Amino acid sequence: MRVFIAVEMPKEIKEILLDAQNQINTEKAKIKPAKAFHLTLKFLGEVEEKKIEEIKSTLNEIKFKKISTTLTEIGVFPNESYIRVVWAGLEDSEGKIKKLQQEIDSKIEKLGFKKDTRFHPHVTLARVKFVEDKQKFIKDLKEIKIEKKSFQITEFKLIKSILTLESPVYEDLAVFQA
Repeated sequence: MRVFIAVEMPKEIKEILLDAQNQINTEKAKIKPAKAFHLTLKFLGEVEEKKIEEIKSTLNEIKFKKISTTLTEIGVFPNESYIRVVWAGLEDSEGKIKKLQQEIDSKIEKLGFKKDTRFHPHVTLARVKFVEDKQKFIKDLKEIKIEKKSFQITEFKLIKSILTLESPVYEDLAVFQA
């Protein structure tokens, strides 16, 4: 089964992200809007069902306090010349989100998963297939005003992702509270 570890966005944050997503100019771009908004802490990929309990047990060892964060700006990955993802950033000036991600990463690495080399706290708004005029697309993205709303991260989840022709369907396998 396809599995990842993430923080689901609260309802009011999802509404702000949906509003930002709806402002992305798709006139000369092919994009696939994200259907669910979450901060991915670790993508595990295909995992045998028998390993799920071991992953849950390992994640249960992680203790963390509530983390305050704020939506920041809209950006792209990997860069403005080669656009594949449009994202909304999350403020992490104290490094608490990164610390949680690194703790998850090092615990999960002991179970045979590869460690992540880069991590940038963000929520994917859209996957980009093609952009005709990159400069105009970037200019339009920079004009999208995203409400800099703060919220608390109080839990993370182990999530199963079922790929369908429309979009992935997510199922919570476990929830880990602060």
